[in-house]
Amino acid sequence: MPPISCYARFSKIAARNAGRSITFTAACGVVVGWLATGPLFHDSDTWQLVINTATTIVTFLMVFLIQHTQNKDTEALQIKLDELIRATKGAHNALIDLEESTEQQLDAFKRQYEALAKAAQRNLQTGEPDTDSPEIGAQG
Repeated sequence: MPPISCYARFSKIAARNAGRSITFTAACGVVVGWLATGPLFHDSDTWQLVINTATTIVTFLMVFLIQHTQNKDTEALQIKLDELIRATKGAHNALIDLEESTEQQLDAFKRQYEALAKAAQRNLQTGEPDTDSPEIGAQG
């Protein structure tokens, strides 16, 4: 495997730590501390600007951190799902790279699977099994 970049390493550590309860507790502590200093600074505009600026900066940076982490997790999940499709007998290998399809192609696949779902629901209503695979359907 290629070496992990500094950004990837940092974002992994930051995302892991940002999601911990201790981090949330610390953030709440900062807000409570800021509120407690309000009377000391006479609830001035500068006092309000400090928390507004700090939260804006943190939010701005967290958007990129979350997006990076989400992209990586989604890509890993797609690869795992692709492997399951590839390794499952009777699965449609055309679905492996589905996330790269056009809207029209996705709609066509969706209509096919909606039709399968409706047929399975009808089978259940008549007491038939709702399970099937291309091999079983072709033979039976």
